[in-house]
Amino acid sequence: MAELVPDYFAAGWRERELPCPCGWQGDSRAMAMELHDAVTDYACAQCGNLLLIVSHPSLEQVRRAAEAGHAEAVAQLAIIEEALTRFPRDAG
Repeated sequence: MAELVPDYFAAGWRERELPCPCGWQGDSRAMAMELHDAVTDYACAQCGNLLLIVSHPSLEQVRRAAEAGHAEAVAQLAIIEEALTRFPRDAG
């Protein structure tokens, strides 16, 4: 069964090695990644078994993590705020 990471900014999920029933084990960087709208799936590099599901952060989660000093969140927030300034949402 795949492990769910509901908080993208939680420490350690990228580096933690996960075992697969096929005998392979590795961290998220060694897994096959598939991007979806709300989550990213990580699968075993050997057999394709789904091992990890990471939820994408909401804008509020990015803001909170940035305020807490999370470097990746700070960088993401800068990109998001620039995009919102350049391409404002239609109020109508």
